[in-house]
Amino acid sequence: MTNPSSSAAARSAVPSLAPASAAIAQAAWLLLPDLERGRRIDAGILRAAMESAFGASDAAGAWDWKTAYDACEAATVLFLRKYGNALFRKAAPPVAALPMLAKIASRLPTHTRRSEESQALQQFSTPIPLGVAACAAAAITPADRVLEPSAGTGLLAILAELAGASLVLNELAEARAALLDHLFPSIAVTRFDAAQIDDHLDAAIAPSVVLMNPPFSAMANVDRRMADAALRHVTSALARLSEGGRLVAITGSNFAPDNPAWTDAFACLQKRGRLVFSAAIDGVVYAKHARHAALPLSSGHADPIGGRRPIYDLRHPAHR
Repeated sequence: MTNPSSSAAARSAVPSLAPASAAIAQAAWLLLPDLERGRRIDAGILRAAMESAFGASDAAGAWDWKTAYDACEAATVLFLRKYGNALFRKAAPPVAALPMLAKIASRLPTHTRRSEESQALQQFSTPIPLGVAACAAAAITPADRVLEPSAGTGLLAILAELAGASLVLNELAEARAALLDHLFPSIAVTRFDAAQIDDHLDAAIAPSVVLMNPPFSAMANVDRRMADAALRHVTSALARLSEGGRLVAITGSNFAPDNPAWTDAFACLQKRGRLVFSAAIDGVVYAKHARHAALPLSSGHADPIGGRRPIYDLRHPAHR
């Protein structure tokens, strides 16, 4: 087993942070040296980082393993912020970096335990390789302002940041929103229901790109599955998108333009945007997140006729 204290010297320089979400950020800083050294984050290393950050064990109720997985994702954000630009420059074009990113992801533990909140809110973070595909579809540049309505732990946001874009981040779950405050301290993270994001954001916010991985059938303050949850999220985000902008969405496979149940819905969406591309992606990309099945991917370009905004749809059949 890898010695959990092998990075003690690097960890001792990590600044102390306050409890709760700040403790998760603290654990992420403790895990970063292991990622830098190419070590696999096993249960021993992860437990040591969490106990150090929280000052107590999971057995004492100080933290749970879903929280520990969030710390791993936060450590990935820190790693990409530190090394991502060099990695992508060396690998140009960005998709050439996928093997290295997959190698980094392989060093993280598989999500085998979930919390009640993560199940209820369908908190399935975007795997980094899939995030790279989404960002490539959006063709993000430094001139863009990118909105992520359900920003989670920041795995999509950090890729948009590396592309040079300015960010608008929203996350309903308080614990994750507070973690984003630590990971993206220069950004005022909002805490709105993303299904109504257009109703709540300041009128001056006009993103040129929307990256989104919304819940597939979960709605805030609703205790039953909602088949149109993804539609509500996409509709509201599309309403906020600036003219000529691009929207990339990761959705469940049943929410698809070729599904007769959604024909009318997509006809309405295309009054505001042009669906350009939709294709399946192998669900193995979600293996580390304990999800299995195949995904569909979409992409496109701004419509010069009528200013309609393109919708990019990445669909995952595992989420129904």
